[in-house]
Amino acid sequence: MKYRILHKTRYDYEVDVSLSQHIAHLRPPSNARQRCTEFRLTTKPATALKADHEDYFGNPTTFFSIQGDHRRLEVTARSVVEVMPLELPNREQTPPWEIVRDRCRSEKTGPAADAGDFTFESPMIPHLPGLLNYGAPSFPPGRPILTCAGDLTERIFQDFKFDPKATTVATPMERVMKRRRGVCQDFAHFQIGCFRSLGIPARYVSGYLETSPPPGVARLIGADASHAWVQIFVPDLGWVDIDPTNNVFPNDRHVLVACGRDFDDVSPIRGVMVGGQEHTLSVSVDVAPLTPGKPAKPRADPSPSGPLA
Repeated sequence: MKYRILHKTRYDYEVDVSLSQHIAHLRPPSNARQRCTEFRLTTKPATALKADHEDYFGNPTTFFSIQGDHRRLEVTARSVVEVMPLELPNREQTPPWEIVRDRCRSEKTGPAADAGDFTFESPMIPHLPGLLNYGAPSFPPGRPILTCAGDLTERIFQDFKFDPKATTVATPMERVMKRRRGVCQDFAHFQIGCFRSLGIPARYVSGYLETSPPPGVARLIGADASHAWVQIFVPDLGWVDIDPTNNVFPNDRHVLVACGRDFDDVSPIRGVMVGGQEHTLSVSVDVAPLTPGKPAKPRADPSPSGPLA
């Protein structure tokens, strides 16, 4: 699948901002799973300085600075990304989860050793007793890792309610666990916490979903904003994507943008400013499939939505 992605972010400030500096994770990377063929980031007002680099986790990152008084900042990212279909192995033929845990603990070099960094708690995903209590029933002795992961994903999908009004970006994990409702960020954080409590490396993924699927194909939850899901590391397979919000193992309808320990590492835009005081934020995302061999038709901008589904 090939997609054209339009991501618009607007900040309206209460008073003038004289200087602001921002870090953006908006450029989809090119890797074995996908290929970003076009990317353009523009701002109003125009940037005084802009530079691209890779962050600690290898994510494409853009630094930009805005100088001069302004009460509104608009950031527009346009991308074209080709996503390759994935073929996961039979879940029952994947290694027992204890083997995955032990290899990531014991290997001193290589991918499994590097993945072991993602078994520790992080700022937004602390080690809480409730995470192990919830996750353990999906991990009986000897059970294949992807069977365990699928079972845990389905349980979260059934037990937790998608409710955009229940949480904010700053809602602590304890409250999500207690209320069992929230959005994709909350479900991803919770599932990552469950995996890590069992010693399974897990990391947070930010990205996009196809906004308007083909006729007869169900629309995925969270398609009108940046989406979030999970990856776990399985030796000899690598990082495997899991979407607890939609109870699926992602294929070619998910576009990856950035990976980190939790949302705090991969926020689409974050920054500091001089002035501004209070501000309002609006975000809109449109992910349109491109028909092979045909030019893309213009689409109306979607209605503003929250920064995360």
